[in-house]
Amino acid sequence: MATQPWAIGLVATATLIGAFGPILLKKASAKRLSKLKSLMTNYHLFGGVALYALGTLLFIPALKGGDLSVLYPFVALAYIWVSLLSVKFLGEKMNRLKWLGIALIIIGVTFIGIGSN
Repeated sequence: MATQPWAIGLVATATLIGAFGPILLKKASAKRLSKLKSLMTNYHLFGGVALYALGTLLFIPALKGGDLSVLYPFVALAYIWVSLLSVKFLGEKMNRLKWLGIALIIIGVTFIGIGSN
């Protein structure tokens, strides 16, 4: 089965949405999590889990549009999104090795995409 472009786009969208999950979980970790009441009112925690779940739910219909061996490597885009979002929302810093890692992920995902034709 040839992988459809809409399936690749849906996977990329799912990874972007899902990448907000760890950002919110990081914010949730700053709050006290030892008491049940604090867990129940930790909206960052619920939001992070919900975004992870939404990303996964979007991935499922994308599987109908192509080969798993082509689509699943695109999940690695989540590492890129998380790196960039953590700079913007958490004030983290990027260094040369992180940028090199992002470049290698992009190259790898590109080769897999090209190889699917």
